[in-house]
Amino acid sequence: MSEPACLFCKIVSGEVPAKVVRETARTVAFRDINPQAPTHVLVIPREHHVHVGALAAADPELLAAVLGEAHEVAVDEGIAETGYRVVFNTGAQAGQTVFHVHAHVLGGRGLGWPPG
Repeated sequence: MSEPACLFCKIVSGEVPAKVVRETARTVAFRDINPQAPTHVLVIPREHHVHVGALAAADPELLAAVLGEAHEVAVDEGIAETGYRVVFNTGAQAGQTVFHVHAHVLGGRGLGWPPG
């Protein structure tokens, strides 16, 4: 299921180009166009779900696949051993700007706490 106006659905379909780093039957991972760390990759499900809560309710196995791919991105990018962060922004007030669930995989530098 996809939403015709959704930017990430257009990336999944190939209508909009992206720097894809990993693909599976259920997920796509690509570089963020506005990176906030040396490694900043987005992992999305191919199916459209508005946010992580909706995905968790609809398809917990797909959510697990997204998280598994986030780890594989970290391995491929060489940040799994030194540490990385996985972030899901849920809703506009939390900073979500594209309403298709996506995990941010961030690493390659020290990441402060608290975030934001």
